[in-house]
Amino acid sequence: MLEWDLSILFKDEKTLQNYIKKHKEDSLLFKQKFENQLCNLNANNFLKALKEFEQINLAVSKILTYAYLIFAKDTSCGRIYAKYEEECKEIEENLLFFELEFCTLDETKAIEFKDFCQGYELYLQNLLKHKKHQLSKAEERIILYLSNTGSNAFSRLFDESMSALKIPFEGKKLSEEEILSKLYDSNREIRKKAAKNFTKALEKNSNLLTFILNMIKTERKNICLLRNYENAEISRHLSNQISQKSVDALINTTQKHFNLVEKFYKRKKQILGFSKLKDYDRYAPIGKEKKFSFEQSKEIILKSFKAFSPEFEKIAKEAFEEGWIDVYPKDKKQGGAFSHPATPDTHPFILLNFTEQRRDLFTLAHELGHTIHQKLSYSVSFLNQDTPLTTAEMASVFAEMLVFDYIKTKLKKDELIALYAAKIEDIFATLYRQINFTCFERRIHAYKDELSKEQINQIWIEESQKMFKSSVHLSKNYALWWSYIPHFIHSPFYCYAYAFAQLLVLALYGLYKSKKCENFKELYIKMLSSGGSVSPKDLISMFGFDYEDKNFWEIGIKEIEKLVDEFCSKEKK
Repeated sequence: MLEWDLSILFKDEKTLQNYIKKHKEDSLLFKQKFENQLCNLNANNFLKALKEFEQINLAVSKILTYAYLIFAKDTSCGRIYAKYEEECKEIEENLLFFELEFCTLDETKAIEFKDFCQGYELYLQNLLKHKKHQLSKAEERIILYLSNTGSNAFSRLFDESMSALKIPFEGKKLSEEEILSKLYDSNREIRKKAAKNFTKALEKNSNLLTFILNMIKTERKNICLLRNYENAEISRHLSNQISQKSVDALINTTQKHFNLVEKFYKRKKQILGFSKLKDYDRYAPIGKEKKFSFEQSKEIILKSFKAFSPEFEKIAKEAFEEGWIDVYPKDKKQGGAFSHPATPDTHPFILLNFTEQRRDLFTLAHELGHTIHQKLSYSVSFLNQDTPLTTAEMASVFAEMLVFDYIKTKLKKDELIALYAAKIEDIFATLYRQINFTCFERRIHAYKDELSKEQINQIWIEESQKMFKSSVHLSKNYALWWSYIPHFIHSPFYCYAYAFAQLLVLALYGLYKSKKCENFKELYIKMLSSGGSVSPKDLISMFGFDYEDKNFWEIGIKEIEKLVDEFCSKEKK
């Protein structure tokens, strides 16, 4: 099956409407029963209320999952998405009091409840950590109802605009995904033309895209003011359960080793025989570039996952065979790729825009890594399923490494050179580029007023050049390429999570391959199955690592250095 089967969520409109009606009623009864009463409950009754709260939240998630997946498949269906978001607001308003009132309990009672509710301790502890940033019930109600006309609305506008983008190329009209795939073509003229035509399309929409980014920035500034966050990124660190100090250490360590990027691209320029490596040459293939059909990709992934764990293969096989994946680009389909966790009574859903490039094989592996993590996380309660971005991205990057390790033994020499170069570039994109993105966002969000397109372009070029140094020439066309990055709109300050995951996975994968940890596979599956019920710090400590140690990030950097040195030395021969 190459398209989603959404009937597992709701068979028809009537089923959905009955489901919404039931949970509106349930949420109202919940509010009538428990609002202003939490302080009078004993621990056992609080646990019962918490589980009821959890089930109604699960229902909201199921409705919104269905609505979002319809929209992702066809972004002209925004009104349907908006309709169900509004329906869910009524349910969410009835639940709004619960977390707020828990945080207003006196400290002794709050801790008593937390300690009694086994399996929910971290969830409740994290609520208390956010306590100082919460507003009154009336204020939170206003924010709830305005949310769909704020950043959520601009996110939808961004998605609709980008999916409607059609880029003329050699007599055809290509989507964003299709035109970007041309940057991997072996013909330099095709890469150059694709980059130029994509920039022209972005330029036509640049006023809108600049306005959207400014509105995201402005809303975040206002939220920081209202909730008393000290900077624009701190709320992301809280949700990721990581300290500002750790994020700064990650960024500083990565920037300190930008020389590895420069070293690689200078060597690539020599191999390609160019006097100057342009931005559209970054992904030019070296050696023989191999294409992978979806069926070939499926076979490779199933075999590589099975070699690590039969459980991984089993979940991936289900995804392929039972309509979990929407595979190919289509008109009005959302760009990019994702794995949506959905709910435990259903299954995750993967969106792809598969174009048979090598990178599509690894994108599929990446999203299946998320899917496996999400599916295993169903073993904990719904409120504990949600995983911080830092450890969520770890599962996806680890899956990519499994596929890389498997496929490199199956390729011919000229194909292997291409694979090594591409893998290093993938690592750079996941690590260094995401740190560039984060630093770009820091500068954008630190700016007091709205920024012009030209100002944003300048910041983008300056931050990008720090990564490439003198190895890649960034053209005027590249200056506008910040405008198609969805994370800046959907999830500000998301991007460092990729970098976190990349270095963490390199450390973990090195441990796995060294065979120094005899029960690595069991520990790894246990970690994924824990979902968000255990803190990232405690999960990682299972393997003897401490990401707050200033030297931890150097472990992953050393693995990258080995890969770059190995690539360069092979090529010199």
